[in-house]
Amino acid sequence: MTAISTFMPIAQTLYSQLDTERVQAFQVAQEFSKKFVELGFQIVPQVLWAIGILLITRFAIDFAGRLTRRALSRTEATLRKFLVQAAEIAILVVGVVAALSKLGIQTTSVVAVVGAASLAIGLAWQNTLSHFAAGVMLISLRPFEVGDAIEGGDVKGVVDSIGIFSTTLVTDDHVKIIVPNNKLFDGTLKNTTAMGTRRVDLKIDIGDRPIRPTMAELLEIANSHPLVLENPSPTCLVAEITPDSTILSLRPWCASVAYEQVRSQVQEHVKEAMNAQKN
Repeated sequence: MTAISTFMPIAQTLYSQLDTERVQAFQVAQEFSKKFVELGFQIVPQVLWAIGILLITRFAIDFAGRLTRRALSRTEATLRKFLVQAAEIAILVVGVVAALSKLGIQTTSVVAVVGAASLAIGLAWQNTLSHFAAGVMLISLRPFEVGDAIEGGDVKGVVDSIGIFSTTLVTDDHVKIIVPNNKLFDGTLKNTTAMGTRRVDLKIDIGDRPIRPTMAELLEIANSHPLVLENPSPTCLVAEITPDSTILSLRPWCASVAYEQVRSQVQEHVKEAMNAQKN
């Protein structure tokens, strides 16, 4: 009995402490549940608003893409595609920033980081961006098109394709050359097929032959060539007179694409006619 009477106060004390701890734990759980519910009521609407903003952004991207394509339907395909993508990316960035702001995230730091990254990329890609800007200008201003024969940037050839960063040329000996757009846009550019027709300037040394009869003969040779145009008609002028000879300038016209052929064949026919007269 003495042992039981001694143990009872200790048991009562332990039970009292255990009961107090249970009450404290229940209070903590209850407070946690209350805070969790309050936090849920704060966060859930923000999350729903952010999701709604992202969904609206998605629809806005589709709408802006269709609207931009329709508005730029007559614009060159490469430039149109770039402008559509630029508009979609701009709307996406605005939507993401708005969604983050709705979630309570400070977007000022995000914008600052994006700006710093853009500046770093811009400095690293300075030359690339200049080629890109030149490509946009070339596509917009159209100083040449695919199929034109051009000279510029220390190269010469027929335009095979026009890209945002570079232009592809094919030379007369069938070599493909990739030219950065900046070199074509900043330098002097010569388009030899843009006008459709071209004049062939030939310098012919007639020696001591009479001028007028020789002019008439040269014009007859030029007019007889099937690729020489009747309008404008060929002309023949005195280019230079020296004590030993006379230089005539024979100028037939032809289609731009036939320039090299006409130049070569007319000279060949003139040489054959002059040799025949000698014999």
